[in-house]
Amino acid sequence: MFLTSFAHRDRLFRIAERWFSGRAEPEDVRSLTEILICDVYIVRETLDVLSRRLLEMIYPAGIKQEKIRFKGELRDLLCRDSRETTPRVASLLSRYLENPDYYYRETPINASVLLDEKGHLLGSYRVKRPKRIAEKANRRIADWIFGNVLDHARQMALARAEQSGVPLEQFMTPPEEMAKEFIAAEEVIAGRFRDGTIEFDRNALMIQDVGALKIVADDDTQQKFTTMARAAKDIKVLEQEQFSGNFRATNMIFEVAWDAEHVCRRYKDEKAWERYKDRGIPAEDLGRGLEPLLKDAEPRISIEVILTTFPDLVESELGSSIHEERIIAQRDNKYYKGYIPMNVEFLVEFLFAVGFSPRDRLEEVPIKVWGRYLPETLGSYIRKLYALPDHDFFG
Repeated sequence: MFLTSFAHRDRLFRIAERWFSGRAEPEDVRSLTEILICDVYIVRETLDVLSRRLLEMIYPAGIKQEKIRFKGELRDLLCRDSRETTPRVASLLSRYLENPDYYYRETPINASVLLDEKGHLLGSYRVKRPKRIAEKANRRIADWIFGNVLDHARQMALARAEQSGVPLEQFMTPPEEMAKEFIAAEEVIAGRFRDGTIEFDRNALMIQDVGALKIVADDDTQQKFTTMARAAKDIKVLEQEQFSGNFRATNMIFEVAWDAEHVCRRYKDEKAWERYKDRGIPAEDLGRGLEPLLKDAEPRISIEVILTTFPDLVESELGSSIHEERIIAQRDNKYYKGYIPMNVEFLVEFLFAVGFSPRDRLEEVPIKVWGRYLPETLGSYIRKLYALPDHDFFG
């Protein structure tokens, strides 16, 4: 789990690396809390400044901003947008208005929308929620672990082929034997987590879209924006990918510098520390500002920039490529569903929960990658972080 949108990504990666091997250190809880306070604030403030700068490249008129907390607010805003639409867009908006509760209105989102003077949606930005980061970490790590398991299973098959004096490509393995080899290989990988000998690949575990900006523009304006963004000397375009089909958009990953002076000043001006009470750090420490937390912070972070048209945005919110259903499909369509990736998701979610909780220490990491758990177990551990009772009829 290497979050390139975080300024302390190396520090967070080292904590996660230890936790995946079941090893917590005394200062980890404080470190997690500091990272989640500091780095999320950096991402949010950087997005706020960057979104206005990038939108003004193509929309020089006045831009106003509104915060939203639920997807229903965004979908209601689309219905109020008065720009000229296609028959398909009109149909989708009409269907939504007939039965808005069918469209996941209560889905939480930590976002801001940017509008012009007529109320047209120009863009939005958001910081990905911890649950979604945990799910994405699951998929990334599952892919990486699956490759490790397959490699080990192949080595087992190769050894048996050599014993039989048959080249591997001609060696036939019965399906039941292949299944046993895969299970045995999975247990070997789990053992490497347990004894701390697993070697993590940062590139394979990289997540670059914790902070994201979506820009709404027609195709010609998108092309103009892409040209101008690539010409900016302080922006580095790391990736660009085109999506087509039900979901049409251009996804770009920008690497940008963040302004430490601006971020620290904003933290003090809005007394942001008041939002972070009951996080296990004394209020007087938080009130000193972000400066003490900036040690070892990277000067540049990654931001995802998504370019889409208004019809495609409506399609992604209300049509055949509705965002929540893509999330459900991602959850259901994982080809590797062993206990290891599920444990990784539980562990990452627990790691974030620790950083948000009032706890200031943790005796041990309760979820082991090599163990087996139910979602109820994770829920129980998280409730304990907040000293909440478990619900039990016979308690």
